[in-house]
Amino acid sequence: MTTLTIARPDDWHLHLRDGAMMQAVLPHSARDFARAIIMPNLVPPVVTSAQAAAYRDRIMAALPEGMDFTPLMTLYLTEDTDPDDVAAAHASGLVKAVKLYPAGATTNSASGVANFDKVRPTLDRMAAIGLPLCVHGEVTDHDVDIFDREAVFIDRVLDPIRRATPGLRVVMEHITTRNAVDYARAQGDTLGATITTHHLVINRNHILAGGIKPHYYCLPVAKREEHRLALRAAATSGEGRFFLGTDSAPHTDANKLLPCGCAGCFTAPNTMPILAQVFEEEDALTHLEGFTSRNGPAFYGLPVNTDTMTLTKTPPQVPSHVETDDGPVTVFDPGYPLLWSVT
Repeated sequence: MTTLTIARPDDWHLHLRDGAMMQAVLPHSARDFARAIIMPNLVPPVVTSAQAAAYRDRIMAALPEGMDFTPLMTLYLTEDTDPDDVAAAHASGLVKAVKLYPAGATTNSASGVANFDKVRPTLDRMAAIGLPLCVHGEVTDHDVDIFDREAVFIDRVLDPIRRATPGLRVVMEHITTRNAVDYARAQGDTLGATITTHHLVINRNHILAGGIKPHYYCLPVAKREEHRLALRAAATSGEGRFFLGTDSAPHTDANKLLPCGCAGCFTAPNTMPILAQVFEEEDALTHLEGFTSRNGPAFYGLPVNTDTMTLTKTPPQVPSHVETDDGPVTVFDPGYPLLWSVT
């Protein structure tokens, strides 16, 4: 197969940032993706429907003329979140999900949840109205090894939340372990799981072996090779519970290369060429459309995009950096030549 046409894909986990950074990175997502779930971890975070509406308006104002892209807004869950505001935002069509960050888990998560009992009323209301909860699935306890935090989160936090709030629709975001794959497969249709581009490509050796590679550092951090292989098997399986959420997360090189550098891989410019290659290597190109274009809309109750994307087996032209007014942003390098282009 040298040409593949699929329904235009969506990105179910995207960081656009704000200001100059957003101006520079937004076109790279809007070029390939029709819609994206927009992460709310700005500074300050997007915690109310009014803030979500204002952020959406800034995104649309930054969208280059002629590009067709719909931001799907989310609210940042805090212990002070108002269930009535959440319900109103959902009823208006503005907000498609609420995002749970355990406090301190990742970039700009200081306002996240520490006491899960305090968000129970919001979760109960979300279950009643069918609004999904997108979960950053890591505990932040200092006594839990960073490579174990996802598995511990499933046992200590996620499963208890789901048992206490039957019917709550949950997306396990950017899963990184066989544990998460196995848990997702054992659940019903109220649970979905997104998988990133970079976690299909790198394991922890890529970050640490032969010198630290800061542009491969992300959270949740990449795990052992056995976990990467489990993710590849899940993504390419054709199972409807798994779908694409790139977690494309731009940071300037200056912020990535600090002594305490930022976590995140910027994959928006080359996600589709990388995925086509991954799926071809797994003899699963027939499942690429499901993973990128169909499974996510099915979970969120949205229609599949009617326009299409064509991928051709020719090497793509992918920039090594994207320039922003804040400084350059390095594009994720899979470590091998890419073979597919979006045409």
